[in-house]
Amino acid sequence: MDIDHAVETLTALAHGDRLAAFRLLVKAGPDGLASGAVAERLSIAPTRMSFHLSSLERSGLLKARRAGRHIFYSVRYDKMRDLLVFLTEDCCGGHPNICRGLQDIRPPFEDRQAPIE
Repeated sequence: MDIDHAVETLTALAHGDRLAAFRLLVKAGPDGLASGAVAERLSIAPTRMSFHLSSLERSGLLKARRAGRHIFYSVRYDKMRDLLVFLTEDCCGGHPNICRGLQDIRPPFEDRQAPIE
């Protein structure tokens, strides 16, 4: 990940509704949630939530898949890891014990879903 992509990704997260949606989807796991379910759980208007989820998808942090009339969003754990690694790759000025564990960020789930074509 380069600095421009990191800034773009962090910018996508730099809004309360988007950050709350991202955190909810991290908890939801690889199957994700329908956009309407995300909106309902966060008490956000569905059209507003769709806008925010689309923004997160454009940043690369989410992927979407259609199932009938619904669009399900899920976290791209590989992209989340890339961002975390980028943010911590030069961590601690030569004292890796301070950042113990960050070097070994592992995916919590398999990346099983294909994005919408």
